[in-house]
Amino acid sequence: MFGNDKLQLVTIAQILRWAYQNIDRIDARILLEYVLQVNHAFLLTHPDQVLSSTESECFYQLVIQRIEGMPVAYLTNERAFYDLVFNVTTAVLIPRPETELLVDLALARIPINETCRVLDLGTGSGIIAVTIAKHRPCANVVAIDLSVDAVSIARINANKLDINNISIIQGDWFNGLIGEKFDLVVSNPPYIAVHDPHLEQGDLRFEPRIALTSDDDGLACIRDIIRAAPIHLHPDAWLLLEHGYNQAAACRQLLIDESFSNIFSQPDLAGIIRVSGGQYNCSP
Repeated sequence: MFGNDKLQLVTIAQILRWAYQNIDRIDARILLEYVLQVNHAFLLTHPDQVLSSTESECFYQLVIQRIEGMPVAYLTNERAFYDLVFNVTTAVLIPRPETELLVDLALARIPINETCRVLDLGTGSGIIAVTIAKHRPCANVVAIDLSVDAVSIARINANKLDINNISIIQGDWFNGLIGEKFDLVVSNPPYIAVHDPHLEQGDLRFEPRIALTSDDDGLACIRDIIRAAPIHLHPDAWLLLEHGYNQAAACRQLLIDESFSNIFSQPDLAGIIRVSGGQYNCSP
């Protein structure tokens, strides 16, 4: 269908058949929906609609990039997370379903109609902080990230989703938050070891290393957060961390070392231990 004649007029059904031979069917559908600015139902009910040459060329270029490995989220510059749709670029991680567990656990600890302060460390595109702020409008949410580009994207997402109870700032973990305390701190920090071979596979090849990797065993950022957290937590406040599949025991020990109580680890829907956390006990 493509090649020297790639600009010929084709229908939705024809161009999808071509794409299915080259990339995943769901990826093909999402890319065509993006090009045509339609939903899945439209594709199903209009198989004979003819694409313009511009639409065909745009779709062709996206499929070629997907064949080369570029993640669909970066091609469409958006990804659904929880019940929202976020803007994403190559400056931030691609939102993943397993991170929804961290949001669930956070929301369970935030009163619906009471004021509280929540901090999201390493916010990236803002998926955690913005989702929490959306579902807990009485909460005062602060989101922080070292990357200026990530902060910009998080602010775009907050504005797009009309979130008014959030502050998004540029900074390095707790630095710049001197004297500030919170009722809940959440984070999905970099936790992949620098030399982990998975970094050269799949979508990870295209994602920002600064948001993926941590020194040595991948626990450096988690150690820093847990050690610095106590002075920024109100009594009985919670700290919740997403981590790697084999890091739960280490996270729990770090929490024990810093006098946290009610320490737990929770698996995601795939059965992988994904989040650990604890409640800060400030008693001597």
